[in-house]
Amino acid sequence: MVSLGTWFRYIAHKLEYSATISWKNYKRGQITDRELGDAVWKNLFQGKLTYLHWNKGAEMAPRIGDQGGTLLVRKLPAADPRRVFVGDVVVLKDPDNPDNYLVRRLAAVEGYEMLSTDEKDDPFVLEKDECWVLADNEALKPKEANDSRKFGPVSMTDIVGRVIYCLRTAVDHGPVQNSHYSMRKDSPVLEVELDVDEMAKNHKT
Repeated sequence: MVSLGTWFRYIAHKLEYSATISWKNYKRGQITDRELGDAVWKNLFQGKLTYLHWNKGAEMAPRIGDQGGTLLVRKLPAADPRRVFVGDVVVLKDPDNPDNYLVRRLAAVEGYEMLSTDEKDDPFVLEKDECWVLADNEALKPKEANDSRKFGPVSMTDIVGRVIYCLRTAVDHGPVQNSHYSMRKDSPVLEVELDVDEMAKNHKT
């Protein structure tokens, strides 16, 4: 049973998401002044804050498993340092294939100084809206890991969601370890929208 306090926090998150998305669509000219209010209420009452994503590969093992897993992903209205934090596991567009998505951990954001283990590489600072993402699997070489060590910094705007729960098998599943701040923010969303049976039904073996 979800507590009343959790429901209030969940609705607040839905309202923020709905208002931000509707305002972005308005600024792009996709909806008119009259449609703006309707869009906010429609997103608030009809939409969900999460979606399921199948991740394959061993790049995020052991947290997501060598054979991948079904992930519950929280949608983000905008990816910026106020909403996504170092330590978060995120879904982002593949820099080498825009039709594909990668799951990686956010390791650094704008303003961080990046140092290489190779002395021939000069240090550099991540610029505004840039971030650095890494695979969790330390057994993989940088090219195998297919992360920022291979393709460099990526734009924060390429991040589409934060992974909050992982189902590796029907009996092996649990919350994903993100930054402390994100886990606290995501807890009401997870409590209201998590449906393990639904995730198991959509799980690929």
